[in-house]
Amino acid sequence: MTSKEYMEQGDQYLLHTYNRFKIVLEKGDGVSLYDVDGKRYLDFAAGIAVFAFGYNNKEYNDAIKAQVDKLIHTSNLYYNVPAVEAAKKVCETTGLDRVFFTNSGTEAIEGALKLAKKYAYNRDGVADHEIIAMEHSFHGRSIGALSVTGNAHYQDPFKPLVSGIRFAKFNDLESVKAQITPKTCAIILETVQGEGGIYPADPEFLEGVRKLCDEHDIVMILDEIQCGMGRTGNMLAYEEYGIKPDVVTVAKALGCGIPVGAFVANEKVGNAMVPGDHGTTYGGNPLACAAVCEVFRLFETTDILTHVKETAKYLEAQLNSLVDKYDFITARRGKGLMQGLVVTKPVGEIVSKAIGNGLLIISAGSDVLRFVPPLIITKEDIDEMMSLLTKTLDSFQ
Repeated sequence: MTSKEYMEQGDQYLLHTYNRFKIVLEKGDGVSLYDVDGKRYLDFAAGIAVFAFGYNNKEYNDAIKAQVDKLIHTSNLYYNVPAVEAAKKVCETTGLDRVFFTNSGTEAIEGALKLAKKYAYNRDGVADHEIIAMEHSFHGRSIGALSVTGNAHYQDPFKPLVSGIRFAKFNDLESVKAQITPKTCAIILETVQGEGGIYPADPEFLEGVRKLCDEHDIVMILDEIQCGMGRTGNMLAYEEYGIKPDVVTVAKALGCGIPVGAFVANEKVGNAMVPGDHGTTYGGNPLACAAVCEVFRLFETTDILTHVKETAKYLEAQLNSLVDKYDFITARRGKGLMQGLVVTKPVGEIVSKAIGNGLLIISAGSDVLRFVPPLIITKEDIDEMMSLLTKTLDSFQ
């Protein structure tokens, strides 16, 4: 079929919850994607920060194929080898003690919220606890995750949502303090806000939230679904801040394309759940956990974190040059290979024009161009991106 026919068939049968761009992707290799017509696109989106090691990575593909031939699914009524091995890797990497594997980031958020509520229930014997979340945050689209997503645009059609959610201002510690009540059981925030516009947490803010949680026996939940797994130059973004959450959620690059997420907790909070409190049929299946194991192996053997730190400096410098060059680009912000440019032109139009020029970038919020490429990008890839992006931006002068 032609790309036009694929799109027409997709519009006929797929639920219209996305305004998809007018390309039909067929295959990928390294940092390149190709549509059904054979056109190449330089990918600086990585499936929304998922494909850390790029497309068609032979070692990753071979690991997945080998597991397919062994065992794909068993349910959680039994142990399986990849799940046990992956659990050890996740706990050692996060510095936490107990992990629950999910099928997505949203499910990881749901589990983290339940865990915090169960911890407080065990402590107090009541079930009317409250959670503090951040304005302009994004944690997912299920009812629970949506309830702690600080954006009325996403929430309004689906109210009433989960009760007992209070919103504070990100990077404003006094705002957080003002929301704490005797019922507060958890504070949830992204270490680097993603969909809200690529805002890293200020060190004093994150340290202050950690201190508040310690003082009030509040569960600190960090959402690292997008900013974790090496994207900022550390395995977890919170490592740079010298603090540790009680619970962290991860997904996206955790499986590098195989759907898998996790929430990970310290011993004190993690032990709050007992058999029957939470479950999943597919979460932690052998195929997904084989992917997790291979991802961690690749992190260990490629020294990718050093590469990210070095490459990020070059990307930041190049993006800063665009702030100086174009009056409609007002700022750059971000960490590592999670960067954003604030623009005053329609961000959707810029993204569409870039795609036409063979560059895949995405937006964040209403006015930010988001750059979350595969972690394996080189300086040459950044130079190519700059050439394609400059061609795009020049058309908006």
